[in-house]
Amino acid sequence: MGHARNILFGSMLALGMLGSASGTATAATGAEADDGRWHFTLTPYLWLPNVNGSADVTARGLRGADGQDLGQVGLSSEIGPNDYLSNLQMALMLIGEARKGPWSVFTDVMYVDFGNEKTHLKRVTGPLGVLSTEISREAKTDLSSTVWTLAAGYTIVRDPSWNLDLFAGFRYLTMSSDLNVSVQDENGRYLRDNKISMDQDVWDGIVGARGEVRFSDSRWFMPYYVDVGTGSSNWTWQAILGAGYRFDWGDVTLALRSLSYDFDKNNADVRFTGPALGVSFRW
Repeated sequence: MGHARNILFGSMLALGMLGSASGTATAATGAEADDGRWHFTLTPYLWLPNVNGSADVTARGLRGADGQDLGQVGLSSEIGPNDYLSNLQMALMLIGEARKGPWSVFTDVMYVDFGNEKTHLKRVTGPLGVLSTEISREAKTDLSSTVWTLAAGYTIVRDPSWNLDLFAGFRYLTMSSDLNVSVQDENGRYLRDNKISMDQDVWDGIVGARGEVRFSDSRWFMPYYVDVGTGSSNWTWQAILGAGYRFDWGDVTLALRSLSYDFDKNNADVRFTGPALGVSFRW
């Protein structure tokens, strides 16, 4: 179960491309922030990370040649854009922000659905050691999931050259997923095919900081974002750093984003790191 959660949650976020640097980090500035009116930003986005994860699971569905359960199994996985883009069936990714003076509220909603996704199992270990190192092509994933982030913030630094908001909120994950895997034993013999199914609901409170650095009179700026949290997961954190260009109608931002989760159950952890592209419309 932990492995399913790890790989499938990772795959889901990789495919869903959760979070946009421009949407989460850009804040209103100057007269816009002080005119006493509400200002809004809407950001469709794209994120293409590599996903790495590991977990220890009780392999109730994995049996050896003698028909006995293998017991505790350690699994390590990796997935990249070349693997998941061809199997994406549906995805919706949007970030919205409302701001009035120093106060702001932002939300990030992502839905993704994919099937028959190739999953690279880098290492599988059991009671007798490594079971197989040649099984990456034998694992497939089916997944549908939603991730929702909601937070409220307050500007504590507003300067012509940079600004800083502190915020607090939550991040919610729900998913339905199946992992289909074939495993070899230590002698290279294939065990039977197995399906590990799981449904997951994860709530985490988060706190963090976001803002941007502006370059004199240039339209270029550097957005930044960091948060950390805990709750249903053991802990979670994410960080974004990018470069953006401001137009009269909105912003375009390219950034590097990293998102990490650690689950206490099954000693599972997962990390997603890769480039993100966002286009923000302001009014």
